Amino acid sequence: MRIALHGATGRMGKALVRLIAAESDLELVGAACAPNDALLGHDVGQLAGVGALGVHATADVSAALLGADMVIDFSVASALPPLLNAATRAKIALVSGTTGLDASDVAALEQAARLIPILWAPNTSVGVQVLAEIVEQAVRRLGAGYDVEIVEVHHRHKIDAPSGTAKRLAEAVQEARPELHPLHGRHGVVGARSADEMAVLAVRGGDVIGDHTVHLLGTGERLELTHRATSRDLFATGVLRAVRYLAGKPAGRLYRIADLLG
Repeated sequence: MRIALHGATGRMGKALVRLIAAESDLELVGAACAPNDALLGHDVGQLAGVGALGVHATADVSAALLGADMVIDFSVASALPPLLNAATRAKIALVSGTTGLDASDVAALEQAARLIPILWAPNTSVGVQVLAEIVEQAVRRLGAGYDVEIVEVHHRHKIDAPSGTAKRLAEAVQEARPELHPLHGRHGVVGARSADEMAVLAVRGGDVIGDHTVHLLGTGERLELTHRATSRDLFATGVLRAVRYLAGKPAGRLYRIADLLG
């Protein structure tokens, strides 16, 4: 399968280059980056430490997609619309792990998914998907007597908050208790915690790849459901699993990581 990368010079892009280069059934044929990227024009294999691959980072998204069967996207929300346009014109499938999307971005993904196969996941770890399923079940079983708070920790360079994974976990909570509404931070004399709030808090610092904890706080006890990522290869491995899953799938709906698990 011939793969193009969108956001190829970022942390996840480099991890994907390394993993793709090691797979006998995958071939990297294109790499796109931002027009102002300092690594524009560099061989992405050399950037990833696997030696020259003959694939150079370009700001021309359409050129990067030439000859590809599928494009993998780890970029920024503002770069998504031109990618969707290019992918639908080229009629190639898309796996995206880009976070920081708003409702209009997700709507654009869903519209494009009617034309080409698309799998979007704010976190490509199957462990996080299982955590979300466990969280929904736990919140449903424990009921309204337990308060729910979500805390996520990421490296100092992450540009969006809260993380896409934290939002995904909040959605899982709301599946069980739709009356809960996210609250981002507390300051000053805020009074007692209301029964319908669910704080989603972001911590930034160091080189933390990604930690997420859902706190379920009752009277006399609490549960803490946690996922910790210790290597970016975790997400890259999930992406390649998604790539193989999406190959040959029809367009018509937006696929999710949950689909991989049946």
